[in-house]
Amino acid sequence: MESKIEIIQTVTIEYQPDLYKVIDALNRSLKRDNLMFGLALDQQDQSKAVFTIYRT
Repeated sequence: MESKIEIIQTVTIEYQPDLYKVIDALNRSLKRDNLMFGLALDQQDQSKAVFTIYRT
């Protein structure tokens, strides 16, 4: 059985050290709704973060 992950939305925002806490809370709260959230530093600008919403 193959798992398909669909990107719903991606947005670039200013990086803040506590952003991972928001992502963790969203992942724990909305897992049952087949949503997953990701956060990564922007490759070109380390002061920015890329926030991505996925449907699993």
